[in-house]
Amino acid sequence: MTFVITQRCCNDASCVSECPVDCIRPRPDDPEYRTTEMLYIDPDTCIDCGACVPACPVDAIFADDELPASMGRFTDLGRAYFERHPLSVDLVAPQSAPLRLPNELGTLRVAIVGTGPAACYAAEQLLRHGDVEIEMFDRLPTPWGLIRSGVAPDHPETKGIADIFASAFKSDAVRFYLNVEVGEHISQEELRQHHHAVLYAVGASSDRRLGIPGEELPGSHSATEFVAWYNGHPDHADRGFDLSGERALIVGNGNVALDIARILTLDPAELAKTDIADHALKALRDSNIREVVVLGRRGPLQAAYSVAEFLALGYLPGVDIVIDEAELALDPISKARLDDCDAEPALELKLQLADEYSRRPVAKGNKRIVFRYLTSPTELRGSGCVESVRLVRNVLDGDMCAVATGETESIGASLVLRSVGYRGEPVADLPFDVDRGVIPNDRGRVDRMVGVYTTGWIKRGARGVIGTNRSDAQETVSALLEDFLAGRLAPPESDRAALFTLLTERRPELIDKARWHDIDDAEKAAGMAVGRPRIKTHRYP
Repeated sequence: MTFVITQRCCNDASCVSECPVDCIRPRPDDPEYRTTEMLYIDPDTCIDCGACVPACPVDAIFADDELPASMGRFTDLGRAYFERHPLSVDLVAPQSAPLRLPNELGTLRVAIVGTGPAACYAAEQLLRHGDVEIEMFDRLPTPWGLIRSGVAPDHPETKGIADIFASAFKSDAVRFYLNVEVGEHISQEELRQHHHAVLYAVGASSDRRLGIPGEELPGSHSATEFVAWYNGHPDHADRGFDLSGERALIVGNGNVALDIARILTLDPAELAKTDIADHALKALRDSNIREVVVLGRRGPLQAAYSVAEFLALGYLPGVDIVIDEAELALDPISKARLDDCDAEPALELKLQLADEYSRRPVAKGNKRIVFRYLTSPTELRGSGCVESVRLVRNVLDGDMCAVATGETESIGASLVLRSVGYRGEPVADLPFDVDRGVIPNDRGRVDRMVGVYTTGWIKRGARGVIGTNRSDAQETVSALLEDFLAGRLAPPESDRAALFTLLTERRPELIDKARWHDIDDAEKAAGMAVGRPRIKTHRYP
């Protein structure tokens, strides 16, 4: 028997340090880590101890003889990974204990702006180093960022990482100031007066645009808006989406696009078992959509979705995955890449799955998710709302970039969702790289600002999954601690009590950790009464 990492892997890498024989790869310091879709366990080295299982925050690790049928292929995928990347004992490094801050330096006080995964990993890392007090700020009345408002409702195991953070933040060392907006209710300068350091983990809140005619027509929306709507984000709870037509079209084929395709095609009875927002559940029950077309501007080998999410689509009840075999014809460069003996196993499986889907028969009465490759939209058309999309076929050039051929077609659709990436927005009083959509920084130190740091998507750009933020936060926290130990950080002018008094006077509606726990308990209790994980509220005490 060996253990296997499966679809749910979030790249958190908590399992790596727990393995007594160091057989989980890639590690955060390995070159492959930044591009890997998931982690793998070497089946020939694993000693079946199971130490990695409780360390995984999303319950992604199974004994190979207990794998659900839908996850059986991850055994072969793990074995193939280590055939491609043989485990070397020369790479094994001893795990060092976290640096403990000297008592004589006193308590390190840090303000973290944001409460999403990047912010939480940063707080978790800081707590490992000793005497630290952390205040976490969020303009929303609820914590956890994209864990709550971005992860798809049918991925409850991934959402479970919030429980790990909640447990880590039980002590008074971490305080919440929710429903408080930095820049409006408190300035950055005031935060610095109350802390040694301020760390920004505000994510990437906007989306990239298509830049084509008709993009502003009713019926054309960003994936950001749609995901926030069905997850009950308070900024988007009142949005409306026209689900009266039979076809929706998603531009982009990353994992967010696959999330949306599932939500639009799953039986609402299945969604009713999740924490999907009630208003979205009602709308989806009334939906007429039968087909979702997912467009990718490049070929099947360059598709942005992960092999794990693509594999899972094949097990959706009542949904056919439709791919025309002609869509899978590879250009010479892609074919050479696939034929290369060093091709990643996940890449090979991605194409193999697409081929299998293309050969599957479709069932009468099923909904459909249709994948189109080497296709881009050039115009959204309609009289008063989206009615059709003009498409152009692409080819790949020598740099694997999509180049339009001039071959066009039109496809009817009443709902178009662009899912072509997230982008960071400027933060008040901080420098901003407009081209990259990030706060310019060096290892998390914000350029030209002593005592101000950043982590997550606003630091590195909108790439990676939830767990990728862990190593990113480690880098930023290491830089912050270096500065604290070197005496570069000015001590706070005021204490915690003064900060609490200031904020309760300015923002009586602030939600602290105790009030959030009341909201959390009430949502869970409401959900338990009807067999759901929680029912999200939009009214806050």
